[in-house]
Amino acid sequence: MPSRDSDISARPSGAMALPRVPTARWYPGVAAAQLIRPQPIGDALYWLELEGSLTRALQLRCRERFHVEVLREGYARPTLEEARTLHIPSRQLAWIREVQLCGDGQPWVMARTVIPLATLRGRGRRLRHLGGRPLGAFLFSQRRWQRGPFQIGLTRQPAPGQPAVGRRSRFHRGSDALLVGEYFLPRLLQGNNSHCSR
Repeated sequence: MPSRDSDISARPSGAMALPRVPTARWYPGVAAAQLIRPQPIGDALYWLELEGSLTRALQLRCRERFHVEVLREGYARPTLEEARTLHIPSRQLAWIREVQLCGDGQPWVMARTVIPLATLRGRGRRLRHLGGRPLGAFLFSQRRWQRGPFQIGLTRQPAPGQPAVGRRSRFHRGSDALLVGEYFLPRLLQGNNSHCSR
């Protein structure tokens, strides 16, 4: 069992509550999710279908600065559904990282990454030490990592200002795999028509 200081659930007493990545119901594609809840899918369609690096697309959208805010990371149990998607035992710990991707000082995307223990071996150890570096930039700079098809998520009872929709995909490199979920905040979707410089 990992030590307490590497447990995602460990929090300093009196610390301010940080945003949490919402739970979602996942569908095999945009069309299936749109049948259930058309409005948020339409608003986020550009981002849901974006190929390549989301990090890079957000950086290009910024007028001033892009940065990653780490909400929490450490060893924890994935959800049962995440474990099934990654083909790992349901009670096995994984390295779970939750962050906000921020542009011009505003959170635009919440992201949750689940990395099985087997993926953290060898060169995969670097995935535990990303800090404020975006995971996407790392994955897309490594040619051996391949991304699988997107699933589209509708979050359960989204609160005002929280994501209503997201996407996720499974990255794999040989037998190694990890799961990346990206949830689009209203601040990003409301600015879909604005133009950002490099």
